[in-house]
Amino acid sequence: MLQFEDLMRDLRAKQKDLDALGEALGLERLRDKMEDAQKILQRTASLKQKDEKYKKLVSRAEDAAALIEMGDEAEDLSILPEAEEEVQAIGQEIETMRLTTLLTGEYDAKNAILTFHAGSGGTEAQDWAEMLFRMYNRWAERHGFKVTTLDYLDGDEAGLKSASILVEGENAYGFLKSEAGVHRLVRISPFDAAGRRHTSFSSLEVMPEIDEDTSVEISPDDIKMEVFRASGAGGQKVNKTSSAVRLIHIPTGIVVSCQVERSQYQNRDVAMKMLISKLVEIKEREHLEKISDIKGEQKEITWGSQIRSYVFMPYTLAKDHRTGCEKGNIAAVMDGEIDEFITAYLTALSQGTLGENIE
Repeated sequence: MLQFEDLMRDLRAKQKDLDALGEALGLERLRDKMEDAQKILQRTASLKQKDEKYKKLVSRAEDAAALIEMGDEAEDLSILPEAEEEVQAIGQEIETMRLTTLLTGEYDAKNAILTFHAGSGGTEAQDWAEMLFRMYNRWAERHGFKVTTLDYLDGDEAGLKSASILVEGENAYGFLKSEAGVHRLVRISPFDAAGRRHTSFSSLEVMPEIDEDTSVEISPDDIKMEVFRASGAGGQKVNKTSSAVRLIHIPTGIVVSCQVERSQYQNRDVAMKMLISKLVEIKEREHLEKISDIKGEQKEITWGSQIRSYVFMPYTLAKDHRTGCEKGNIAAVMDGEIDEFITAYLTALSQGTLGENIE
């Protein structure tokens, strides 16, 4: 109708004034300043938290000194075990805080998303992937991190084919980024009736959890979504509904999935965050200019590409091939005691001595 057409012309004329007003207000510059201010606030909060942790540790050391002096003056050996335990705990806390000084990456302070993939080898490799899944869950528990299972695909007979977890806590990504790569297992397989030695491989991807307000833009046309029924070991790891979501990034072939939430929409939101996180991590790791430069090349999970080996026989040893760090107590390693490997990696990385001595 003529009246609406006239009104539309009037609105379009005002649109030019609206655009001019935006330029006059300098909104783009203001938005940049607000983003910078938000980063400063986050940085200030992080520095304040570090300062408070350090003050508490200093106070704890002073209290321990007072306890030791009291026991010495009173010649009371019953105080000794408590004092020894406190001194050891203080030493561990100092080492943990020292490690944080090595975390200078842009995403180091963020939460971490870990994705496990069993290599070729059937049940043996799938069992190994589940062993790694447990190892990193135990490590997170030891450090007070919260762990949420995002995705879990059971193995054919045992173990898992793939799984993803979210590790929440300060510097989770900074610590765990050292663990990304192929992990190799050598043992007498419990699934081999002949009792032969097997070598198995599983890979671990580690990504920072990226905030939803990231500048990364992904076209809806580049994403294929599939819905499937969730599955998990005994129903304990995930919710068995028909709302699980798999997202495929068509340009790169990257696949992510989530089945932990109750609704399809919630699972899609989590999967989308996983996809963005993965694309950003690859972009940063490969020093690419933009997301569209990412190629969907997948490395084979096999011999010659491992970052660490775990030997259960004829001797027990866990060895990192990038740093040469070794630990003989394999049971402790599989129970989450991997801080020595993380420390060695971060130290070598900060010193520029990290080598690719893969054997």
